[in-house]
Amino acid sequence: MKQNNGGWSPYLAGALSGLVGILSVLLAGKYFGASTTFVKTAGLIERVFSHDRVAQMSYFIKNTPQIDWQWMFVVGVFLGAMISALTSGSFKLQAVPDMWAKKFGTHSTGKRAVIAFFGGVVAMFGARLAGG
Repeated sequence: MKQNNGGWSPYLAGALSGLVGILSVLLAGKYFGASTTFVKTAGLIERVFSHDRVAQMSYFIKNTPQIDWQWMFVVGVFLGAMISALTSGSFKLQAVPDMWAKKFGTHSTGKRAVIAFFGGVVAMFGARLAGG
């Protein structure tokens, strides 16, 4: 199992993620998920500007915008990924990933941003549609 650029083996990372998912269900009865967290975060931000409006929305009556275990899980994923990238030496900031630059060139930053944004919209729509 060859590692990419000094990064973690994707097989090891996948196996560890699977174990954590299984332990999460067995020990806490909780399934992994992130899309609800993004919606709740939007509710938290909106509540700063208009508390009454958020309190009346039917979705937020059922799913109170709050910092809960799932919100902390998403923050933990971000921090864990950052620590992993920094300790493996694979962290780098770049507007256009190497694979994209190879196919479309390095001067397509705007195109990459637009496609990444709409890809995120489609992924979030699908996740929310599936109830995740």
